[in-house]
Amino acid sequence: MSDPVLKVGDSLKDRARAALGSRNLILVGLMGAGKSSVGRLVAHQLGVPFIDSDVEIERVSRMAISELFAAYGEEEFRALETRVMKRLLKNGPRVISTGGGAFVNEQTRKHIKKSGLSVWLKADLDVLWERVNKRDTRPLLKTENPKQTLKNLMNARYPIYAEADITVLSRDVRKEIMADEVLKAMIEAQTESAVS
Repeated sequence: MSDPVLKVGDSLKDRARAALGSRNLILVGLMGAGKSSVGRLVAHQLGVPFIDSDVEIERVSRMAISELFAAYGEEEFRALETRVMKRLLKNGPRVISTGGGAFVNEQTRKHIKKSGLSVWLKADLDVLWERVNKRDTRPLLKTENPKQTLKNLMNARYPIYAEADITVLSRDVRKEIMADEVLKAMIEAQTESAVS
């Protein structure tokens, strides 16, 4: 009996789509890792809907993320984020990009692990800084030394992001290349779990 994921004639996107099945693909990582831009391309390749959880949070709250942080603080924002993620994860398959702190929240992480395949887009400090320092819309970087703050976030969050099912290195290449690497990693993960 042949596994449909491993058929030689299938394209990369067909094999990745088979590997995903009815699950959601959830992209996690720090701000600037490429979760939204790569996520959109991956969703298009897989032929499934794309949802940016931050956009969904802003839609349901009718407030920008920065306004939510300012008005209610990070703790209340995380509670709202958990509720929104729990709802988003009920239906699948689709690709969901998360805010940088979503996977760090234990409750949200449990929902993600139960409801889908998580991919950590891991980037080094210089790549992240190059991407995030152009805009001042990041509430957590409104500090005296935002690059140091970003480094501190990396140190605190990277051990938690490492719990994701798959890790893909996000670097300074075209997002189409990154999307293909995510698809390849999905297939490899499926193949490894079938073997073990």
